[in-house]
Amino acid sequence: MFVVALVLFVLALVAIATGALGLIGKLPRNRFVGVHTEAALADDETFRIANRVAAPTSLAAGALLFAGGLVALAASGLVALLVGAGVAVVALFTLGAGANAAASTADAIAPPAEVGGCGSACGACSLRDACQPAT
Repeated sequence: MFVVALVLFVLALVAIATGALGLIGKLPRNRFVGVHTEAALADDETFRIANRVAAPTSLAAGALLFAGGLVALAASGLVALLVGAGVAVVALFTLGAGANAAASTADAIAPPAEVGGCGSACGACSLRDACQPAT
């Protein structure tokens, strides 16, 4: 089925482009493609490293999607749909594994988040009331 193959080819192109740009460190920091956890988006260097970690699995997922597209193009009917769905699930798990590794890396190297107000995120600060605007 041509439509299934076309979808797999487009997804493969996105995964391969993202992986290649991440691998060479040229993927611009954004919230749409690549690893975009809060830690990864902390600064440009953390984003670059996180996406370099995730790049091999993104390239592998792209290769899987492309191969699945070729099989779906050669197959017909239900076989093409099953191949397309199976390849998409395997590629999703492959991307997830890389994203998890990249997120762990980003968490480890991201600069600490700035704490505003009283300096305590839990609200247990003894000066908590001094930080609140007067009502």
